[in-house]
Amino acid sequence: MTLTTDNAVLLLIDLQQKLVPVIADADAMIARSVRLAEAAQLLGVPVRATEQYPAGLGPTVAALAAYPQETLAKTTFSAAGDPGFDALLPAGTREVVIAGCEAHVCVLQTALDLVDAGYRVAVAADAASSRDPADAAAGIARARQHGVDIVTSEMVLFEWLRDSRNPRFRDVQKLLR
Repeated sequence: MTLTTDNAVLLLIDLQQKLVPVIADADAMIARSVRLAEAAQLLGVPVRATEQYPAGLGPTVAALAAYPQETLAKTTFSAAGDPGFDALLPAGTREVVIAGCEAHVCVLQTALDLVDAGYRVAVAADAASSRDPADAAAGIARARQHGVDIVTSEMVLFEWLRDSRNPRFRDVQKLLR
């Protein structure tokens, strides 16, 4: 069951200026998140973001700030638990690809709540991390146990493309170099 661009959204969770610097492998996480956001933009997949208590953790990092069409400020760990979350997702959304931090807290809780709500959810493991790599690994493992697809950013790109004859193939392929 491959991911599609139909009724899909890319959700960037809490990739914020004061949080990202303390995250393990932050540079790789941001690079993979940018890759996903650029591909989403090329392929017409809406990009949404959340910011956990932005007054304290700041806004989304500069490398990603231009991609989300909408951003939800929240205090709940699960973005899906925030009263404004339903309005964040485009109408008809069925698949949610998640990148962000922390993998064992906000990413995990959001993914679990979305699965419970009937969405197909995929977490891009190479674009999700935590302060402690062991916490990130545990969060990813728990998500998998509860029906979340664990993928990589490259898997998402090729599944979204579906065919090398896709008119955007070369543009997306450049993101992998």
